[in-house]
Amino acid sequence: MDQANLKSLLEEVRDGAVSIDDAVARMKHMPFEDLGFAKVDHHRALRHGMPEVIFGQGKQPEHLLAIASHLLDRTPNLLATRCDRAAADIVQANFPFAEYHPVSRVIRVWRDRTVHGKGKIAIVCAGTSDIPVAEEAQLTAEIMGNEIDVIQDIGVAGIHRLMANRERLSQARVAVVCAGMEGALPSVVGGMVGCPVIAVPTSVGYGASFHGLAALLGMLNSCASNVTVVNIDNGFGAGYVASLINRL
Repeated sequence: MDQANLKSLLEEVRDGAVSIDDAVARMKHMPFEDLGFAKVDHHRALRHGMPEVIFGQGKQPEHLLAIASHLLDRTPNLLATRCDRAAADIVQANFPFAEYHPVSRVIRVWRDRTVHGKGKIAIVCAGTSDIPVAEEAQLTAEIMGNEIDVIQDIGVAGIHRLMANRERLSQARVAVVCAGMEGALPSVVGGMVGCPVIAVPTSVGYGASFHGLAALLGMLNSCASNVTVVNIDNGFGAGYVASLINRL
């Protein structure tokens, strides 16, 4: 239940269309529903504008399905990240309208496509090896109601590719920039645009990249003052925060 649903329910109670007992029944699982193995947070959309997101990695497919089912009883959209094919198969068997994106390992149900963002979010990646993380950011920002511009493979090794997309970058209200190796791209983009840049270090690179640690440290030390950084490979976190910024 989000703010719009709650407001509508209260208006129905005021107008006499819904009894107080029925309203209480519809709200009985707020703030959370205890499934025994999991506590499903139905209050999340009221606080953040987005239902609880399922982190699928390590979950039994049956548990993931149960959580998804209880969420979908009360919300039109669903997002589950880091899900394997077994989890996707069991969810899609029960909800044929669910999408599975194997590159980013995201399960998504996207029925309410209302746009809430005030502008466009640019999702940028340095190389094609960074696409899985960038796609996770894209799918997250999309389901949260944002217009997205995806710009791929414009890393600093061929900086002319970046300069060719300068106009598109300048139109973004927020930019999410994913890069591995030395993680230089967010700093360069930050120097070109006036909007917030959310840097996402990816675990792409040879040995001394230390599975994304080199990119993370490089981004944390960026001299571009509009750059902030999320954790290694955390496309979801970047897309989520970009959406919150775009709603302000």
